[in-house]
Amino acid sequence: MAQSVALTFPDGARREYPQGTTGLDIAKGISPSLAKRTVAMALDGRLSDLSDPIEADARIEFISREDPRALELIRHDAAHVLAEAVQDLWPGTQVTIGPVIENGFYYDFARNQPFTQEDLPAIEKKMKEIVARDKPFTKEVWSRDKAKKTFADMGENYKVELVDAIPADQQIKIYKQGDWFDLCRGPHMTSTGKIGNAFKLMKVAGAYWRGDSNNPMLTRIYGTAFAKQDELDAYLKQMEEAEKRDHRKLGRELDLFHFQEEGPGVVFWHAKGWTLFQAIIAYMRRRLAADYDEVNAPQMLDKSLWETSGHWGWYRENMFAAQSAGEEAEDKRWFAIKPMNCPGHVQIFKHGLKSYRELPIRMAEFGIVHRYEPSGAMHGLLRVRGFTQDDAHIFCTEEQLAEECLKINDLILSVYEDFGFEGDLVIKLSTRPEKRVGSDAAWDHAESVMNDVLKRIAQQNNKIKTQINPGEGAFYGPKFEYVLRDAIGRDWQCGTTQVDFNLPERFGAFYIDADGQKKTPVMVHRAICGSMERFIGILLEHYAGHLPLWLAPQQAVVATITSDADAFAREVVAMAKRMGLRVEADLRNEKINYKVREHALAKIPAQLVVGKKEAAERTVSVRRHGVEKQEVLPVEAALKALADEAVPPDVRRTRGS
Repeated sequence: MAQSVALTFPDGARREYPQGTTGLDIAKGISPSLAKRTVAMALDGRLSDLSDPIEADARIEFISREDPRALELIRHDAAHVLAEAVQDLWPGTQVTIGPVIENGFYYDFARNQPFTQEDLPAIEKKMKEIVARDKPFTKEVWSRDKAKKTFADMGENYKVELVDAIPADQQIKIYKQGDWFDLCRGPHMTSTGKIGNAFKLMKVAGAYWRGDSNNPMLTRIYGTAFAKQDELDAYLKQMEEAEKRDHRKLGRELDLFHFQEEGPGVVFWHAKGWTLFQAIIAYMRRRLAADYDEVNAPQMLDKSLWETSGHWGWYRENMFAAQSAGEEAEDKRWFAIKPMNCPGHVQIFKHGLKSYRELPIRMAEFGIVHRYEPSGAMHGLLRVRGFTQDDAHIFCTEEQLAEECLKINDLILSVYEDFGFEGDLVIKLSTRPEKRVGSDAAWDHAESVMNDVLKRIAQQNNKIKTQINPGEGAFYGPKFEYVLRDAIGRDWQCGTTQVDFNLPERFGAFYIDADGQKKTPVMVHRAICGSMERFIGILLEHYAGHLPLWLAPQQAVVATITSDADAFAREVVAMAKRMGLRVEADLRNEKINYKVREHALAKIPAQLVVGKKEAAERTVSVRRHGVEKQEVLPVEAALKALADEAVPPDVRRTRGS
C-alpha cells in the first residue's frame, strides 16, 4: 500500500497526499490559476523547487513571484541567465560560481580577455532574449563521474573542481534551462520567463578564483534584479545618490582621511577627520560617564589567552599574530593582536574578588582591534582591518540580565537619535546557531529573557520594528542587532547586544553570591556605533558630508573681502574660539566669490564674510551651507547663534534647553 504524507496549509487545513507527489501536482489540484502564479514552494519554511517530490509530512506554502521570499530566486535565476548569455556571446568562456548577494547577484567568468563595462549592454540584451524564451528550469541528479566527465569534455575545468569539492554525501544537482545547464544547489523558479525584465548589470570587477591571490584572476560581473520595474528604478536612483555620497569621495574632498598601499585596511586620519573622530568619542564618553568605568586592555596578548577564550580555534584565520623577537628560547612566544576586547575585560573583572553587591559591573573601552579582511572585501571606512570599537561589557547576575538589556537599548536608541537616525529602526533577535557552546538550558533561559525584552521594547516604542533571525546568534549566545536606515533608504547594522555565558566560564571568572558560593556572572557584550570608522563612513553618507554643526570638523570660516578687514577677521576668529567654536580665517588675496565657492565645496557649515564696511560696523555677513539667503548680524549675535547651535545634543539636554 502506497504511503502518504500529511501537508499542513497556511490556513491550518491538513490534507494527505501520496508520498512523492510534487508541489506542482498539489497546486494544479487546488486550482489551475494557483499553479500558474506559483514559482516555488516552502516546506517547513525552506524554499524548494515546485517540481520536487514531497517525501515527508510538512507545512507547505506556495510562493508567488510577488512574495518577498521569491526575490532571492529571481536573482538566482538571473545569475544563471547571465551565465548562459555570456557563453552564447563568447563561446569558450568558462563559468565558475554565481551566487545571490545582498541587493543582487554576480557571476565569475574565466576568459583570456577580461570583460569590460562596455560589454554589459550586449549581455543584458541577450539576457532579455533568454528570459523571453521562457524555458523551464528542470533539475537532474547526476553521478559524480558523469558530472566530471561532462564538464571536462566541455572544457569547464572550474566546474570539475567544484564537483570534487562537493561532499560525498551530497547529491550532484544539475539545473537546465533549455539546452544550457549548470551545476547548482538550487532551488529555482519554474521558468526563465518568471525572472521578468526588471534586472540590470551593474559593474565589472576582477576576482581571484576562490578568493585566493595565488589562483587565476577571473572577471566578475555584478547585477541586480527585482520583481517589478519601479523597484529596480528606485534602487538605481538610490545607487546614483549613493555614488554622490560615497564617503571615500567625501573623505578626499573634505580632507578627512586617506588610505595607501603601505597600510592596507588601516586609516590615515588627517587633522579634520581626527577632529570629527574625537568629537564622536567625546560625545560617547559623556553618555557613558554615569554608568560605565572606562578601561584599557593590552593590544597584544599571548596566544594562550586566545586559546582559552576559544578565538584561536574559532577565529584564527581572522587574527594577526606575531612571534616575539627575543633571542632566548623562553622569549620565543606567539602573540596575537587583539581582534576583540572581551578577553581583556574578563581579566580586569577577575583582578580582585567580586561580590554580588558590586554587580552589575560595566566596563567600556574605545579599543583598537585588528581583523583580517581579504583585500577584495575592504571598502573605505566601511570595511577595514584596523578599527576602534565603542565596546563595553557588563558583568551581571541572571536576575539583572533583562534590566541591563533594556538599559542598553535605551542608550542605543538615544544615541542614534542624537546622530540624526530617527526614522525606521529594526531590532533583530538572533537565536542559537547549529554550532554553539553552552547547555540548551542556558540558551533557553537567555533566549527567553531576550524575547521578553524584545516584546517590551516593541510595546514602549511603536516606531521600532522587531524581527527574529533563527540560527543567526553568536556561537556563545543570542544577540540583538540594531539596523539603522539612512537618508536615502539604505540599512546599516551597527549596534549589538550579545549575551555570553561561555567566556566567563572559560576563564574561571566568578563572584561571591549572597549565599557565600562562587557563581559565574552573565557577560553582556554591547556596542553602539560598532566600528567608529564604519560609523563615521555611514554618517558622512547619511548627511552627504554636510554634518550637523556640533559634529563638523570646521564649523565656520571667516573670509575677508579685502585686506582692510584682516585685523577684524582675526578678532572674530579669536572670539569664536573662546566660545568653543572650531573656526579658521581665510585672509588670502583672492576674490570673495572664489573663497565662498571653495568653502561651499568643502561643506563648511557657516561662512562669515567681512569687508571694510563690516569691520567698521562690527558686523558679519553670514552664509549657511545650502542656504541662498545671506544675513548681516552684529558679530556677537552671529557667534552666539552659532555657539548655541554647536552645543552637542546630550549637553543641550543636561542644560534643559
